[in-house]
Amino acid sequence: MLDVIQSLNYKEGLLKGNYGIERETLRVDEDGKLALTKHPEVFECKITHPYITTDFSESQVELITPPLRTIEEVYNFANSLYDITALELKNEYLWPQSMPCSIPEDDLIPIADYGKCKSGEDASDYRKKLFKKYGGKKQLISGIHYNFSFREDLIKDLYEKIGDSESYRNFRDNIYLKVVRNYLRYRWLLIYLLGGTTTMHESFGEKCVVDLDRISKDSFSNEGAISYRNSECGYKNPIDLYPNYTSVKEYVDSVYKFIDDKLIDSHKELYTQIRLKAMDNTRFLESLLEKGINYLEIRSIDINPFSKAGISLEDLNFINLFTIFLLIKDESTYEKWQEEAQNNQNIISMYGQMDVVLYKDGETISKTKWALNILNEMKEINNKLSLGKEILIDNMIEKVKDPKLTYAYRISEMVKEEGFIESHLRLAKEYKEDAYKNRFKLEGFEDLELSTQILMREAIKRGITVEVVDRSENFISLKKGNHKEYVKQATKTSKDSYITVLMMENKVVTKEILKNNDIVVPKGDEFLSLDEALRNACRYVNKAIVVKPKSTNFGLGISIFKEGPKEEDIKEAFKLAFEHDNTVLVEEFIKGKEYRFLVIGDKVPGILHRVPANVLGNGKSSIRELVEEKNKNPLRGKGYKTPLEKINLDDNARLFLKQIGKDFDYIPKNNEVVYLRENSNISTGGDSIDYTDEIPQRFKDIAVESAKAVGANICGVDMMIEDYKDENSKYAIIELNFNPAIHIHSYPYKGKEREIAKEVINILGFLKENNN
Repeated sequence: MLDVIQSLNYKEGLLKGNYGIERETLRVDEDGKLALTKHPEVFECKITHPYITTDFSESQVELITPPLRTIEEVYNFANSLYDITALELKNEYLWPQSMPCSIPEDDLIPIADYGKCKSGEDASDYRKKLFKKYGGKKQLISGIHYNFSFREDLIKDLYEKIGDSESYRNFRDNIYLKVVRNYLRYRWLLIYLLGGTTTMHESFGEKCVVDLDRISKDSFSNEGAISYRNSECGYKNPIDLYPNYTSVKEYVDSVYKFIDDKLIDSHKELYTQIRLKAMDNTRFLESLLEKGINYLEIRSIDINPFSKAGISLEDLNFINLFTIFLLIKDESTYEKWQEEAQNNQNIISMYGQMDVVLYKDGETISKTKWALNILNEMKEINNKLSLGKEILIDNMIEKVKDPKLTYAYRISEMVKEEGFIESHLRLAKEYKEDAYKNRFKLEGFEDLELSTQILMREAIKRGITVEVVDRSENFISLKKGNHKEYVKQATKTSKDSYITVLMMENKVVTKEILKNNDIVVPKGDEFLSLDEALRNACRYVNKAIVVKPKSTNFGLGISIFKEGPKEEDIKEAFKLAFEHDNTVLVEEFIKGKEYRFLVIGDKVPGILHRVPANVLGNGKSSIRELVEEKNKNPLRGKGYKTPLEKINLDDNARLFLKQIGKDFDYIPKNNEVVYLRENSNISTGGDSIDYTDEIPQRFKDIAVESAKAVGANICGVDMMIEDYKDENSKYAIIELNFNPAIHIHSYPYKGKEREIAKEVINILGFLKENNN
């Protein structure tokens, strides 16, 4: 098999396929006790939510990544799901350990309630049956389920090379069945390397623990334990069951026999370390027979407390490499291989930190020797196939040689030093704090504009399936049930017509429409050529004016002269404006401050005053140096991918400073604020300050009327207000924006953060009535 795959020359492409993880975790309170509150309502129907649901208990969250092409994408998405979920828990945390926190007696453990969700009653009844049969405590043990399938073209290429006379369907099924059989044989190694349940809280119950020594006041441990979760103390069938993995049909027949013999009630109750998954899991056994194996699910992985995602990127990459080893590794003919494999799992789970003896094809072998043999075989596979994972394998070899490098040892030492609850609760709090720091971004999608990331986060939180259609254009699709919407740059949606966009894009048309609707706009002139504009420059000397391109966005090419410019400055402003459009406007400067009203439907969910790009002097540094220092703030970036933009010392900034007798080398006095331009766009380095709750309703109504005048459901209304505290103050609408950024309202420089993405989701029709 190795030579055949080598001849295909996939190299690192072999590591791509379809991958996903399901991470179970418990919600806990401030004291590390099981939270008895309901699953957060914001996640809506927990049984149909594609990303955030519950498992056995109402307190047991399950985070599910979609199928993704690379391990890195899976890891990033898992981190994002953690962040999204953790931030919805007010005084609670996500428990970073497979073995439960401090838990109550069985009758107080809240079983998952699926309410009125479709199929919810059946799901709730099923969990009640499990509760009666197995009790509640063991079902609170959580873990990582790793789902995978190989790239389909690999299986097709192998079929062409070695398929012989069997059908492709049978060949494909046999590929996966071989991986399953080998996984069961070698799963002990994965348990040793990734095992992280060496201790348990005393509330879990002493009766399930054999020969345990107390290692802290609130927990128990066996000195050599690697994984209680995978031991006899874990959640498993009352007796060991060994399905027939010779073929899909024999597997299905064996499961039916377990059901007929009343050993299990359904296929879902067969708690094997690896599961076959069908195309239709609602008709699992029938679907397996009709369409074969869709993918496999590995279930032996403990949660890694040292990783926010519950599993590290290194370990995910190792599992991926491990499955390739399982595909290639020749099988033995030893008949009792399943029983032997189960015995090895039990030995490793309870005594894996010691150099125990395992069983291999009826003979005994040292754990260390066998582990090193396997890892060296993996290294040979890596080298022959040019997979580039030698360092990864070497790291695992070091864990075999020195058990102190394993998670099991590290966790035991941590618990000895801090206590079971205290140590894991500390990690949970650290991860929630990290989630807050990352609240404005969606990990793995940082190349997208921040507004798009924010909308995607909100959609994921509310159970709306998200797909990136075109990354370079920030084009995504949102789907829930039969309802599907396409969105570009977070605010370009089906709710606004093309003519509406064109009207807002054209500032002359916008002004005319607003005037016709009795909405105040600034007076002004229009120039169709630079020559014409330059000939008329003298008309505006010493007048408070604004020079701007007819069709522009993000404040590009705009020059503002509120004190009245010289003729040479007006001409330079015309030249800058004509670089961005072939038509330029000159408008009267309106006194007051500019505010950005974000209109979505009939609401104004956000209002900002945007402070122009500025620096604060220290009496030592020049404007140029102060800008360089201010731009180091991690919240500032380029391309609208961060809450704030870097300040750019461009020609507009130079021209503005010239008006006040300064240049880039000017050294401001200590605490002297120097503004670098008049226009206050965040895109040019400005600071955003939230005024949503301060602005009188009259101006909000004017903003909504302005949007309606052009037929816009989502738009930014830029309004100058002389005195915002006075509802009768003079005002003027200076611009309507067809593609308003939502991130500046979601995460302002100062003031309250607004849930703008929720309003976009709502106007697209995805939110339930009365659940806005």
